[in-house]
Amino acid sequence: MSSSQPAFQRYPALTIAPDEFARRRRQLMKMAGQDAVVLIAAAPERMRNADAAWPYRQDSDFHYLSGFPEPEAMLALLPGRQHGEAVLFCRERDPEHERWHGESIGTERAVADHGMDDAFPIDDIDDILPGMIEGRGRVYCHFGREPQFDAQLLGWMRRLRQLRGGGVVPKEFVALGHLLHDLRLYKSRAELKLMRSSAAIAAEAHLAAMSLARAGRLEYEVEAELLRVMRSRGAVAAFPPIVAGGVNACTMHYQANRAPLKSGDLLLIDAGAEWECYASDISRSFPVNGRFSREQRALYEVVLTAQLAAIDEVQPGRSYSAAHDVAVHVITEGLCALGLLKGEPAEVLAQGAYKRFFPAKTSHWLGLDVHDVGDYRVDGEPRMLEPGMVLTVEPGIYIATDDTSVPEAWRGIGIRIEDDVAVTRDGNEVLTAGVPKDPQILESLLAQR
Repeated sequence: MSSSQPAFQRYPALTIAPDEFARRRRQLMKMAGQDAVVLIAAAPERMRNADAAWPYRQDSDFHYLSGFPEPEAMLALLPGRQHGEAVLFCRERDPEHERWHGESIGTERAVADHGMDDAFPIDDIDDILPGMIEGRGRVYCHFGREPQFDAQLLGWMRRLRQLRGGGVVPKEFVALGHLLHDLRLYKSRAELKLMRSSAAIAAEAHLAAMSLARAGRLEYEVEAELLRVMRSRGAVAAFPPIVAGGVNACTMHYQANRAPLKSGDLLLIDAGAEWECYASDISRSFPVNGRFSREQRALYEVVLTAQLAAIDEVQPGRSYSAAHDVAVHVITEGLCALGLLKGEPAEVLAQGAYKRFFPAKTSHWLGLDVHDVGDYRVDGEPRMLEPGMVLTVEPGIYIATDDTSVPEAWRGIGIRIEDDVAVTRDGNEVLTAGVPKDPQILESLLAQR
């Protein structure tokens, strides 16, 4: 990534235009129906301790519909409302608050800059919103996710029932995810542009980490290099990086990142960047000393062959499960050929014996969340892939240190290779191709450290 990457701003200019957020809102309201109301709250601030808050991250659904970056906000979508269907409740401009916390957007800019039809102070929501809800048949919301929102919503329902003559109260609460998360599954051109940027930043971070990772370094030093590159490009980590040397790579979600790197071990790095709320997710495994051992190379080539075969299955019209099925088949055949699994591959597959070494699924959706929303099955069958979907492809082999069923030389090896793949009209696009994975190229790259 070049030095022309935009510098970090508190609220960087959105690549997604207000018109696209408006189209999303209109599409959701059309799906919800004229007698519905959609309510979605901004993510609350989370306190780390005393008066120190965790870094703020907007709720993904709220961001998808508004692009509004602040807490203490509520979006109400009211199909057919004469004075505007998209209404935002947010903080007013307050010089005293801004003296401590920085400039707020305020109600006027919520309309002018963020494309809302109307905006009101969040402090007035209890007086205004119940009247907007009255007469609607259904409320689409995330009931049960945040206690504060649940209490507010029930309070508004009570207020409506207590109106003189009794207000017309919505008859049902409906899970918003059933509608909204299917929309989020299909990425627009603007979203894919952001995801390419996120992938490019993560790729640069991985390459920098490879350059730093040598015997005697500590895992957290490599983690620090990943984070340094991401922050220097205006991104943040999409999730806490996994930096797992040697046997630590056999722990799927290893988090400690404190062990020393040892010559002769592999290092597994699983890390992604988040750029304007969109995530990337890359895993690479490579030898700390720059050269694969015979056993490491053999297992690595099985995983790489499985991953390449699985990526070939990411095509429009193919089943979501096809990539996993192919990866399982290739890994099972490879482990049988190496003598680590006993018997014929077809028999081993039928018995599920491969799960001892490959217990995970091969893919997950990717987008605003690292494990993004969207159903994997429709009517009980694996979903068919369509253009605009983005998923990871990440087969792996993990051999525990205490697995006495295999010779000692194979034990304690963990390998995962992961890329982010977008489904296109005529095939796929590997968004994370900027990080090499061919073993010869990897060894050549590591030799240049």
